[in-house]
Amino acid sequence: MDVIYKLSESHIKDLHNLYSNEWWTNKRSLNQTRNCVEGSQICIGLVHNNKLIGFVRVITDFTFKAFIFDLIINKDYRDQKLGSRLINLVKNHEKLKDIFHFELYCLPEHKIFYEKFNFADESGNLKLLRCNNA
Repeated sequence: MDVIYKLSESHIKDLHNLYSNEWWTNKRSLNQTRNCVEGSQICIGLVHNNKLIGFVRVITDFTFKAFIFDLIINKDYRDQKLGSRLINLVKNHEKLKDIFHFELYCLPEHKIFYEKFNFADESGNLKLLRCNNA
């Protein structure tokens, strides 16, 4: 299994296919998938036989914050610790080694997975605020 840091058009199509199978990303168009990849500072993919089977992306200022988005593994490759591999690749990435905070969103049932990497949901009095741009 190879690690890539730049997605080809073929890999972006593979990613879009992965997105189409998940409730949280299944409404994304191929163009939106391409745009989110191009707009992210760090993209890491896992490739098997030149097919993208795992992915994560990061948006960051390279100093204080790095937001981890879209950790996804092909259903046929789950339970092989590939999600853990991607998180470790992010946290140990050369450009992210001096980041003060890594942050991410997850469902409550995934919290235990991220706690293994020292993520916690304790952020003092901070609250997530969201505004839909519709």
